[in-house]
Amino acid sequence: MIHVFVGPTLPRSDPQLAAPGVRVWPPARHGDLFDTAVRSGDTVVLIDGVYHQAPALRHKEILAAMGRGIRMVGAASIGALRAAELAPYGMLGVGHIYTGYVRGDIDGDDEVAIGQAPDGEFGALTWPLVNLRHALQLAVADQVLDAERAAGLLSALRAVYYPQRTWAAVRAVCCGCGERAFADWLAERREQDRHFGDLKRADALAAVRTALDGTAATSVVAAPPPGWETTYFRRWSNAAVRERVYGLELSTEDRLVYQQVFDPAFRDRWAAYLEHLSRHPADGEPGLPLAVRLARAGVGGLPADRVFHPRLDLRDEQTVALLLAGETAEDRRAVARYADALAWARRSRPGFSTVAVRDEVARDFLLRVWRCDEGGFDAEASARGLRREASAVDAAKRFVPGVWEETKRMETARGGR
Repeated sequence: MIHVFVGPTLPRSDPQLAAPGVRVWPPARHGDLFDTAVRSGDTVVLIDGVYHQAPALRHKEILAAMGRGIRMVGAASIGALRAAELAPYGMLGVGHIYTGYVRGDIDGDDEVAIGQAPDGEFGALTWPLVNLRHALQLAVADQVLDAERAAGLLSALRAVYYPQRTWAAVRAVCCGCGERAFADWLAERREQDRHFGDLKRADALAAVRTALDGTAATSVVAAPPPGWETTYFRRWSNAAVRERVYGLELSTEDRLVYQQVFDPAFRDRWAAYLEHLSRHPADGEPGLPLAVRLARAGVGGLPADRVFHPRLDLRDEQTVALLLAGETAEDRRAVARYADALAWARRSRPGFSTVAVRDEVARDFLLRVWRCDEGGFDAEASARGLRREASAVDAAKRFVPGVWEETKRMETARGGR
């Protein structure tokens, strides 16, 4: 399968994107390469991506994909930029823009940045600087401008903030610089060929052809360098894991945190999980009973959950099976309700996130659910695999809007009786 992440650079209606075995995705954003639909042996053609209105696709997500045996091709826009940065690790770059980044002829994401339509069609509203640069080079070749005047005009166009670099703004800048003849020449060429000067489009088409003709399949996929899978990366990958369970599309992380918060038996399940890890270590070392490992640690009688804090990988099916062994159908329905309540809070209050939930509100909620006092809070959080009070509070905030809604409905129902 060839996965093409594209938006304003190349319309979805382009014939090459309708070829068998091609799946078209919107512009890439943080988390997209964790999608289980992108599998080992597939090819990803990265062209467009978002970075202003949402978190951008990160380098380590691309490294992780290549480490899973996915071939990565980049061109035209953020794809060219990421390919230039990650070529030493096996990402294949295609086109003039990629070459320009590699050579240092251009630098910075402002070269390829554009304003995108907010209607879901991802149409380009502005001109990228790299296309204007190319048009100026064509104008010099056509003797419309000399090199010095072209350089001055490029400098003036670069000074326009990228979301404001519309055709009207480009024309105004040209006229303000005394280059109306260039603006008229460019307008005429665009009337004859609406893709005139569109270097990004040309490179995007070349990248798709590279994937379709099998050239990308011969590129070397390098393993990521050791030690790159940081705590931050694990957090991103865990947050991206989703699964359809009995008709419900649920976040695996939400399901786990629900068990940690609401299941009274989860303390025992976490202890059993630590025992399992001690007897079956992932690093190939000999297994040991947890009590023996704890004694060797010499920690003066501390419980195992206070000593060992394994990094969870929710992509691992065995880990998920062990930790969610006590999950019920009602638990999954509750997770879905709370996720819907959180999504509604975000829609109804622009800018809302779980960070806006006050710590003391989440802390009081946990104290009530766990039926413990302040003095036992840290110990309870640790016994449930949440390490300490602060991380437990942060994790529980995702449920607070839903709990608040349920409480309000119950109070309203009682008042009506």
